[in-house]
Amino acid sequence: MTLRLVTLNLWGAEEPFEARIELARAQLEALAPDVIGLQEVAALGDTTVAHNLASDLNMHVITDRELAVLSRFPLGDRRLTPLPEPRPDDERFVLSARVDTGDGAVWCHCTHLHYRLDDGIAREKQVVAIDDVIRGIDSDCPQLLCGDFNAPPDSDEIRFLRGLTTLAGRRTHYQDAFLRIHPNDPGLTWSAENEQTRAWRSLDIDRRIDFIFVTTRKKDGRGTIHDARVVLDQRNPAGHCASDHYGVLADIQTGTDLTF
Repeated sequence: MTLRLVTLNLWGAEEPFEARIELARAQLEALAPDVIGLQEVAALGDTTVAHNLASDLNMHVITDRELAVLSRFPLGDRRLTPLPEPRPDDERFVLSARVDTGDGAVWCHCTHLHYRLDDGIAREKQVVAIDDVIRGIDSDCPQLLCGDFNAPPDSDEIRFLRGLTTLAGRRTHYQDAFLRIHPNDPGLTWSAENEQTRAWRSLDIDRRIDFIFVTTRKKDGRGTIHDARVVLDQRNPAGHCASDHYGVLADIQTGTDLTF
């Protein structure tokens, strides 16, 4: 089977909140994802935006620390791991959930790294810690990592995940889903065309900072990326997008293909 994953930073409760969330819901419904990773998930009293979206989309959901994983398949084991370099009012995590598909247990990991332009060393430590989490799971199925990494493709933290540089004395390897399909497309997710980035222009606009990564593809075809694209970039009649970020979608093969 092919599993469709979408990731989006929901931008908390920023206004126009209700219009944005309705736009996100409508676009997610049209995309029909199997799994969704969300960041900056706003609390709504005793519930969250993620719970409301899951109800509307008929999906299972887990949430913790403004992260969420939604799935049309049952969710099994789940883990929340704190990441290095916590600040007094800014601690970062990776939320991991086992998605029990018909092709076995596929782990999906959702994260949101430190955002400042000079936070590169902190993000380097954070991606190494995330790699530790993923390496620590005994699974022969593809594992998926998504979220807002607040770093562009040429940064050391992203190049480490792609197996192109060494951090903490070691290397790893994940496929950058969008890059696999669009090697010459910038795939901007933090874009000047989105007016909701205006208040954050000091953070450098026109970057691809939202990613879906997939563990190394196997000889039997598992882990093959069949499609990837920027999504959730449509505007409502008032000109608003669902968030200050655009989302990313990837279709990932989780079953075997002996003709691969």
